[in-house]
Amino acid sequence: MKYCLLLLFLFSCTFSQAQSYKKIHKKAIVADSHNDILSTCIEKHYRFDNNLKVKTHSDLNRMRKGGIDVQVFSIWCDGSFGKGQAFNRAIREIDTLYAAAARNPAKMKIVKNYADLQEALQHKQLAAMMGVEGGHMIEDNLAYLDSFKNRGVCYMTLTWNNSPSWATSARDETHDSLLHQPKGLNDFGKQVVKRMNAMGMMIDVSHVGEQTFWDVIHTTTKPIIASHSDAYALCPVPRNLKDSQIVAIAKNGGVIDINFYPGFIDSSFERKSDAFDTRHKKERDSLLALNPESYYASDYLYAEYKDEIQAMRPPLSMLIDHIDYLVQLAGIDHVGLGSDLDGISITPQQINDITDYPLITKALKKRGYSKKDIKKILGENFLRVYKANQL
Repeated sequence: MKYCLLLLFLFSCTFSQAQSYKKIHKKAIVADSHNDILSTCIEKHYRFDNNLKVKTHSDLNRMRKGGIDVQVFSIWCDGSFGKGQAFNRAIREIDTLYAAAARNPAKMKIVKNYADLQEALQHKQLAAMMGVEGGHMIEDNLAYLDSFKNRGVCYMTLTWNNSPSWATSARDETHDSLLHQPKGLNDFGKQVVKRMNAMGMMIDVSHVGEQTFWDVIHTTTKPIIASHSDAYALCPVPRNLKDSQIVAIAKNGGVIDINFYPGFIDSSFERKSDAFDTRHKKERDSLLALNPESYYASDYLYAEYKDEIQAMRPPLSMLIDHIDYLVQLAGIDHVGLGSDLDGISITPQQINDITDYPLITKALKKRGYSKKDIKKILGENFLRVYKANQL
């Protein structure tokens, strides 16, 4: 009898803990500031509002299942899209999101301002926002920046890995041989920052070089974001933020949203990834000969060698370590989530797709974060910065 009572007690405690983190997650406003499903859908000819389970990390119904209330959809194309092409590609992705919203008015709403956001939340719709990932998409034309804002773009990442003529990226600033311009923002780049401040569009410093970052800090009058970056001290890659940058974003009133990519979380991941590529180089080359699209070979190899990929994935605890580090350095009001799902091929363990988002809440609760602080990380911090840029 005592044994049965003990089992019942242990079951009750476990059930209570599970209900507790799920309840926190359900009641919180969960915002993800960076998801690449739109470009993935265009590349692979998918529809975001179809069931894409197994094919992608995200789709409309799985976002709802994962408790996502606010999703910023990345508008992205790489540097091979030059003038006359990059802006048009961005518009195509924006049109794709508008089409999905038109087909699903009860499930999602395009958000253009804070009032739209509140309305979407009130009606239990996914608040669909957009962030242009790369300043090359304005093609050195401020009118294109205005056009993005009018369509509902809430932030622009000033650079992607490539550098527009007016700002330098982290990749280019750390590879001087590839750089054909001075580091940082030029006069036009500072005009872009000031124009974004004036129109209420958030400035995103993920991907930008250090000089560009500091030029932004000294130019902006509004809080900025790093929509999908991690801590350099824990994983020293150029895409991550150094301590001085983290402190500067906090002083600016901004927010750093954690990226889920293992290469930005785990300092040993690049070595493991390189070893995987070396082992399977012949197969990759053969696959690329059949289909030059880079995702084709990767998708096949990752599916074929699941055990090897699983061994490369860092534990979820390492992602939480980055959150802890940023909170300790910047404060609880300056950390959020920017997963980069569907822009990354490998995720941390336990996070297999967007429906696993509640496990982050569970992990934060286990680390001792209060309900109030968890809600800040899950979305309130990002929404605060978005609102501050509207004023």
